[in-house]
Amino acid sequence: MRVVFIGTGAIGVPTLRALFNSKEHTVLAIVTQPDKPVGRHQRMKPPPIKEAFSRDGVPLLQPGRIKEQEPIEEIRALAPDIVVVMAYGQILPRQVIQIPRLACLNLHASLLPRWRGATPIQAAIAAGDRETGITIMYMDEGLDTGDILLQRNFEIRPEETGESLHHRLAEIAADALVESLRLLSGGNAPRTPQDNALATYAPKLSREAGRINWTQPAEVIERQIRAYNPWPGAFTTVAAKSEKSRHLKIFSAVIIDQTGPPGEIVYADGRGLAIAAGSRALSLQEVQLEGKRRVAAAELVRGYPGILTVAANRRP
Repeated sequence: MRVVFIGTGAIGVPTLRALFNSKEHTVLAIVTQPDKPVGRHQRMKPPPIKEAFSRDGVPLLQPGRIKEQEPIEEIRALAPDIVVVMAYGQILPRQVIQIPRLACLNLHASLLPRWRGATPIQAAIAAGDRETGITIMYMDEGLDTGDILLQRNFEIRPEETGESLHHRLAEIAADALVESLRLLSGGNAPRTPQDNALATYAPKLSREAGRINWTQPAEVIERQIRAYNPWPGAFTTVAAKSEKSRHLKIFSAVIIDQTGPPGEIVYADGRGLAIAAGSRALSLQEVQLEGKRRVAAAELVRGYPGILTVAANRRP
C-alpha cells in the first residue's frame, strides 16, 4: 500500500522503519514538524523522525502548520492509500483525514479510551495502572476519539519509568501497525467505537508539573518520580545552611517505613537522603542538584554536609 507517514517524536521511529522494511508498503513521503531552536545557544535541531530518515531519499515535508492549504495539497497529490500518524504534535484538519483511499490511522500510546491526550505514558505510570499498550484507531476530528482498529497491551513493570515505557511502546507499535495494515488490505479490519463514558485525559505537562507535593503519600510521589523521568522531571526545593534554595531533581527513590512532617528531612548522612511524605518517606537514590551533575544521593550529602534545611516541605 502507498503510505504517507506523519510524525515527529522518537516513539514513531521503529514504526516508520518497519514501513520502510516492508515489501508490501511504499512510503511516499514523511511529514514532520519544522526544525526548532534548542539549548542555551538556540541551535536549530531537527525532530527525531527527520534525524533518523532524512537520508532515505523519501520526500520530507515540514510545514509550520499542517492546516494550511499548501501542505494539504502536497499530501493530496501523493494519492496515498493510508496515512499513518504517530506523535506528530499538531491536530490534523478534516481535509487531511479524508485524503487517503482507505484510512487515516493514528497510533496512540495508551489503551483508549483511557488516557486520551498528549501525555498518556506519564499518566499511566503516575496513576498506578497495571497495564498499558498501543491503540491503532481510525482518525476523526476529536481528541483521540476515533473508532479502534486494534490494540496491543502489556503489564507495566514495578520499576517502569517514563523513558523505559516509551521505548517498550515504540517497539510494539511497529508490529501493531503492520498487523493493522494487513487487516485493512484484506478488507476485514474491525472498527470498534470507543466508550466515551470510560474516557480519561492526559493533558500536556509543564516543567512545574514535576514539583513534588510532600503532603501526598510516598507511593504517589514515587510513581510521579518514575513517570516524569526524564520529562518533565520530578523535583523539590532544598537548601544548605549557607546557600540559597535550589531545585533538586529526583530520578529515583525507594519507599521506606519512616515518618515525619511532610517535606522534613528524615536523614541526610552516610545512608543518603530521605524525606518524609504524607505517609511514610522516600529514600532518594539518584538526584541532581541545580547546576551540578547527576549523582547518588549519598554523594550529594557528602558534598553538602550542611544540607538540606526544610525548604523541601514547601508546597506548590
